[in-house]
Amino acid sequence: MTNITAKMRIEVTSEPSKEDLKTISKGIESYNQNYILDEVVFEKDTKFAVFVKDDNGKVLGGIRACAFWNYCIIELLWLSEEARGKGVGSKLMSAAEQFAMDKGFEYMRTETLSFQAKPFYEKQGYEVYGELKDYPKGHTTYCLVKKL
Repeated sequence: MTNITAKMRIEVTSEPSKEDLKTISKGIESYNQNYILDEVVFEKDTKFAVFVKDDNGKVLGGIRACAFWNYCIIELLWLSEEARGKGVGSKLMSAAEQFAMDKGFEYMRTETLSFQAKPFYEKQGYEVYGELKDYPKGHTTYCLVKKL
């Protein structure tokens, strides 16, 4: 902790309380409300997942995503070795994009590393809008977006 004044201090924690996190989320939401068009609804994020499973219910891959404002963000896309190269990833992406469109979202965005799936996303119609070189060290993070 660092004293700023007698009434304020800086505190760093790796275990923030849910209440403290909620306070900063509500604070930025309130601030943003002054600048973002009225048509934007401030509500809980839409979180969803798309899975591919075998006949026994074992997860062979999937997408974890969240969405707010007019963007849907693919947080993770993973396929097991047995599901790769069979068009499963494209089907997962189609399902996620359809879900996003059905909910009224206009864009999809994601990030991928230089050793991961950049060509796959580009084949799906995503375009690179940014790069972070040497993140992680020795690699590049690509930021991609697609208008739905």
